[in-house]
Amino acid sequence: MHTRNRRSAFCSALPLALLLLLLTAWQSGAERIQLDISNSGVRKLGVAVPPFTDASGGQDSGIGKDIARLIISGLDFHGFVQIVDPLRGNASGADYVVQGKYSLMGGQLTVEASLLDTAAGKTLPARQFRGSAAEQDDLALRLVDALVEDFTGEPGISRTSIAFVSDGTGSKEIYLSDVLGRNVRQITRHNHLCVSPRFTIDGRMLAYSSYHRGNQNLYITDLSQNRVTKAISRREGMNLAPAFSPDGRTMIVTLSRDGNPDLYSMDMQGRIIDRLTERTGINVSPSFSPDGRSLVFVSDRSGKPQVYVMDLGSKKTRLLTLQGEENVEPSWSPKGDKIVYTSLTARHYHLFIIPVGGGAPTRLTSGYGDYESPTWSPDGRQIAFSRKRNGQMEICAIHANGKGERTLFRLSGSQSYPRWSPRRN
Repeated sequence: MHTRNRRSAFCSALPLALLLLLLTAWQSGAERIQLDISNSGVRKLGVAVPPFTDASGGQDSGIGKDIARLIISGLDFHGFVQIVDPLRGNASGADYVVQGKYSLMGGQLTVEASLLDTAAGKTLPARQFRGSAAEQDDLALRLVDALVEDFTGEPGISRTSIAFVSDGTGSKEIYLSDVLGRNVRQITRHNHLCVSPRFTIDGRMLAYSSYHRGNQNLYITDLSQNRVTKAISRREGMNLAPAFSPDGRTMIVTLSRDGNPDLYSMDMQGRIIDRLTERTGINVSPSFSPDGRSLVFVSDRSGKPQVYVMDLGSKKTRLLTLQGEENVEPSWSPKGDKIVYTSLTARHYHLFIIPVGGGAPTRLTSGYGDYESPTWSPDGRQIAFSRKRNGQMEICAIHANGKGERTLFRLSGSQSYPRWSPRRN
């Protein structure tokens, strides 16, 4: 179940007219706005973001404008904000104004902002971050995530990244980009097919499978550098798509060392701990529950690929999906209550969400093309995926309520296999 505080739970039961009113609550001694942005009936908040003023007495207005522009991009990405012209203020629908300033002294940059409630004339406590001048963009995005927390009670995700596969160089290699589509970075240079990137639980390392040595081997690389990669498993056959446990100590990998693709538990050095499935069809695409006690995966043991849930303590499994010609690529939500997956329906792949306990699935996508490889944002409010149209694939995102589908990156070639990173510390 989606976690809400008592005030937000009460809010969801009110008529729509009252939902449009913002309620305030006290959290840890500081005033916060409690907005249930998962409710599709709530209108977007009008927010104005004027250029940040220079509190150090300088005259470089470019810094203040650049910070404001990035704040706007970051807030807009979260989907519950409508950016309005700050020169028109409340007349154009600004419910809140971001009052920001910065100070640059001795190569050290301080950024600070607070939210002004235009209707009540009240200002929330200011948020402030410090760092080097070179960290300007990161400080601005830290501020975005803090402002999102003021609105919703949970930090934002503007500092997260998405790993994906791109064939822009002629070979399918692994890339990394922040969620705003900036700072795209090539991770692998094998000049061969690479697939299925997976972040470790702390987001510092990235695992993937590559065929550059002839076999589908499993590798991992430290994202702090661009040169060295380490083999986790080079066993004959498939070595595919690890799911890292929430405690960061183990992973579950598909291996076909005995001929049949089965799920194995391994330590972080690639040593096998346990075999979870044994010759019960093809078993792939594992995804941990947030508490680490269960696993969702795909198996064709019943004749067609379906989504199953396994209790890791007993290894007992239960069938989760019943509808659709083919159900694959499940991903467990960070909140623990839902699973998103890809389903073949009427000759096209679309995304569906189903409660963990089972029940009727909800179709998330309906547009033209094929929608595949869903991956949750760390706040559980958005889903990234690859969308194929006219033979071309691109990375897109949609809000978990089915609203706001849009393309994230516009790059040369085709992009596929997206994987959303955890939040950065």
